[in-house]
Amino acid sequence: MSNDNPEQQQFRPPTTDPWKGLRGVMAGTLVLEAIVVLLVLPVIATVGGGLSAWSTAYVVGLAVVMIAGAGLQKRPWAIRFNVTLQVLAVLGFVVDLAFGAVGVLFAVVWAYILYLRKDIKDRESRGLLPGQRD
Repeated sequence: MSNDNPEQQQFRPPTTDPWKGLRGVMAGTLVLEAIVVLLVLPVIATVGGGLSAWSTAYVVGLAVVMIAGAGLQKRPWAIRFNVTLQVLAVLGFVVDLAFGAVGVLFAVVWAYILYLRKDIKDRESRGLLPGQRD
């Protein structure tokens, strides 16, 4: 049975979940970012002003929250959560210049991920995703 009405085809849901891949990218990025954040610890200890209890707790705490957050990407608030983590990473300039630089680097990565998310939303609404076409 063929449906030649373009209006109904435009809103046909994709056959596969287009968001599954993006959630995987976001989770993987958080895990990678947590590893890089932890690798800042030796830099702060040797090149920076040294580690204090506060700076160590901030760096390790943020990395732990990032790893935990990687498993929460299906939640409706995951994007806000990820952006909040990036703000906290950029605020790492308070701890050390190297940590702030890592935060800025990953903020750029997350800006690109948000661009990809917008592109997927736009393509889905126009029915242009591979699972939505005949």
